[in-house]
Amino acid sequence: MASTITGASVGLGLSCSTTRKLSQTRNPSSSMLSFCSIKMTVSVEEEKKKRSFTLKKSEEAFSAAKEMMPGGVNSPVRAFKSVGGQPIVIDSVKGSHMRDIDGNEYIDYVGSWGPAIIGHADDEVLAALAETMKKGTSFGAPCLLENVLAEMVIKAVPSIEMVRFVNSGTEACMGVLRLARAYTGREKVIKFEGCYHGHADPFLVKAGSGVATLGLPDSPGVPKAATYETLTAPYNDIAAVENLFENNKGEICAIILEPVVGNAGFIPPKPEFINALRRITKENNALLIFDEVMTGFRLSYGGAQEYFGITPDLTTLGKIIGGGLPVGAYGGRREIMEMVAPAGPMYQAGTLSGNPLAMTAGIHTLKRLQEPGSYEYLDKVTSELVQGIIDAGKKTGHAICGGYIRGMFGFFFTEGPVYNFADAKKSDTAKFARFYQGMLEEGVYFAPSQFEAGFTSLAHTTEDIQKTIAAAEKVLRRI
Repeated sequence: MASTITGASVGLGLSCSTTRKLSQTRNPSSSMLSFCSIKMTVSVEEEKKKRSFTLKKSEEAFSAAKEMMPGGVNSPVRAFKSVGGQPIVIDSVKGSHMRDIDGNEYIDYVGSWGPAIIGHADDEVLAALAETMKKGTSFGAPCLLENVLAEMVIKAVPSIEMVRFVNSGTEACMGVLRLARAYTGREKVIKFEGCYHGHADPFLVKAGSGVATLGLPDSPGVPKAATYETLTAPYNDIAAVENLFENNKGEICAIILEPVVGNAGFIPPKPEFINALRRITKENNALLIFDEVMTGFRLSYGGAQEYFGITPDLTTLGKIIGGGLPVGAYGGRREIMEMVAPAGPMYQAGTLSGNPLAMTAGIHTLKRLQEPGSYEYLDKVTSELVQGIIDAGKKTGHAICGGYIRGMFGFFFTEGPVYNFADAKKSDTAKFARFYQGMLEEGVYFAPSQFEAGFTSLAHTTEDIQKTIAAAEKVLRRI
């Protein structure tokens, strides 16, 4: 189950100290001299690093971007609105690191918002893509690679017997909601406050991700009719869900949720919560939909549903199954999926769906994840990271809590525990902004929002983790 850490004496029982004892020596003065030399070297290196950190080129590029693109970005959270300061413009990525156009290097815990689970720009994936590109980048017709990835997804994910590939998580959630309505003949759907299922009109009600980050109300431009059938409940609140079914008998087609919330920060389910949702949906002839765009192939090879042992009726995927290229998918029981055109009457289509590049990157990413020890390694590095940051926060006098599952994690500047979006909003977001800017200067890149989960990868090393913890303690002392 999820590991939640709320205090120095609670959690994983790991020691993540970043200090080292100097070797004992018979000559005390020699020992002192060695210590002073080390301290002086570190101080010089820190001063040199501080002087060299600049975002001048990023600032120039971003100023130009704002004249051409709304807010200077193509996805809102990238604009650093909630943390302030200058957004960084990236030049290149490799493994667990990224470099901006000013030459600053960062240990990356965003991972392109989840896809980079085996590390950025993996050599095997790049080589496979190069070979595929020789044959073409898009066919607009069936290709054998679609079969290969579809078979891998069906074998891995317990709920999926048939799958439809699309081009984004938003598109996958749009399709799965239309399918749930078509299959059940009902229109109302339950979502949870703070959960984000893309920017389609029916889902922009008490949404997470960029909507939460920017503190926006339900989006202008969404007709009331589009959200009239969307019902909301607090995450982890079984009674609220039961009340919605009681007050809307025979009208609810499905419950859709992030089985582990990542778009309001990292919020795991209470042990009984998902089991209760499975029971309630079956009792009311409604469908249970897991939005695993973020958790799919990250919490385990079979996703959150394999990790928790709960099989939904339908599932959405994205991110990891495209290996860093645009992709999405939805799938589920055969009898439901056969409603999708051309097998059935529910229409959905896409020009670039199943394109050979995304399929190739996805295939080779999943092959890597099949290697023994992959998820154990993710669990190890993530536990060390989270425990280290929480310990550093407590040691320096901050209210902080957090948790992780395998390669997904988060922490909040509040005592916690955090069970839902209302709890998450108690966090000290001003403190997070100061922490964020400090960590950026120390060469660590977290998501620029208190309300986004973080991600580790197979490329993160023990050295990466220890450097991050040391930087966190330094910044936490300063703020």
